[in-house]
Amino acid sequence: MEELTIQYAKELSLLIKQKTVSKYHEKDFKRFFDFQDVLKSLFPNVFSVCEQKLFGGSLLLKWKGKSSDDPVMFMNHHDVVEAEGKWEHEPFGGEIADGKIWGRGTLDTKGGLYAMLKACEELILDGFVPEKDIYFVSSCTEEVEGSGAEQIAEYLSSQNIKFDVVYDEGGMVVDDPLGVSSGKYAMIGIAEKGCHAIKFTTDSFGGHASAPPKNSPLIRLSKFMVEVENTKKLKAKVTPQLIEMLKRFSVNMKGVKKFIFAHAKLFAPVLKMVMPKVSATGNAMLKTTVAFTMASGAENFNTIPQTASVTADMRFSHHQGSENSLQVVKKIADKYKVNMQVVDMGVESGIADIKGKQIKFLESAVNKFFPSVKAVPFISNTAADIRYMSKICDNCLRFTPFSVSDEQLQSIHGINENLDIDALFKAVEFYKYLMGRN
Repeated sequence: MEELTIQYAKELSLLIKQKTVSKYHEKDFKRFFDFQDVLKSLFPNVFSVCEQKLFGGSLLLKWKGKSSDDPVMFMNHHDVVEAEGKWEHEPFGGEIADGKIWGRGTLDTKGGLYAMLKACEELILDGFVPEKDIYFVSSCTEEVEGSGAEQIAEYLSSQNIKFDVVYDEGGMVVDDPLGVSSGKYAMIGIAEKGCHAIKFTTDSFGGHASAPPKNSPLIRLSKFMVEVENTKKLKAKVTPQLIEMLKRFSVNMKGVKKFIFAHAKLFAPVLKMVMPKVSATGNAMLKTTVAFTMASGAENFNTIPQTASVTADMRFSHHQGSENSLQVVKKIADKYKVNMQVVDMGVESGIADIKGKQIKFLESAVNKFFPSVKAVPFISNTAADIRYMSKICDNCLRFTPFSVSDEQLQSIHGINENLDIDALFKAVEFYKYLMGRN
């Protein structure tokens, strides 16, 4: 196994060395085609057996099974974000050192892409034919606008293909993700909050800063932002999905905290008050959030701006929804004579059935390969390509079969991104299990 693990790490290293940084409104796909050439050299049987279709630099593969009913999809994107800052190892060097493979994309998500395609490659070499069609999707736009996965979803929808389950990146096996319970947990994303990009603008006649008027543009924007932050109209709710998540965390707790989490439905009013005070993550689990991210005003210190603006990232909850969340903020904007423009409507994902056979099967894989780990469903605050698949699948599940440390988790989109080479072998076997029994 050790020899095979080293082989896996060396092969993944070749993928890390490909600098597949994505850009908005991409038109030059050469680096992604070069990356796919490396994939073809590593997985020759996958690319000889599977049907292939390109969508720009994004890739769709179909592994024909014994039946075309209820197909299954596996996803992992191959684009990455820039690697800024000072790294211990070259971010696109794919170095293997200290029992780890280092570089941008090891966790997000070339490591997962490698593991799922390696699982397919080895199953094909064993003469295995899946019971039903299996599709593989790898986009080159996940880190930007997501157009690749969107185009693939639209194409599959046009072919009237409905999937039994879709697996993509998401949670991993992590230590105490909420800071409330000891032990490791396999975090399985069952949905993600929708995301809106919004711009807010105010106007005035401008003028010299030596005689500032009341309620100038920046003052109105400031009052508006404070009221949005403090509004009670963005309703907090302890949903059935959150109740199940907290119940599973309670397994490793003790005392009063264990009792409260195990009976989250009963203590919902208390949790709604306490969770926002514990952490920003706890607050985001309960409600629609609005984060103000950019601002602009006058270009000179001594000038009242004729126009000032701020932008916001809204992550809306499923229980309040897109339209109602926008209405709440719009009313506050109107109060302060602030114009509101939704720049990007985003995508609203469905919620997988936490009692369905699809998630139960994924949990069985967790129990097999991570026997001391508790599987926990959660609703993600981040956006991934899988959100586009909600139109063609009711059970979209977000989980990468890697056990990672807090430091490794923080390295995603940060510096020194790395993956334990031992994790690759288990991930390949994990994907084989999913492909072999679906």
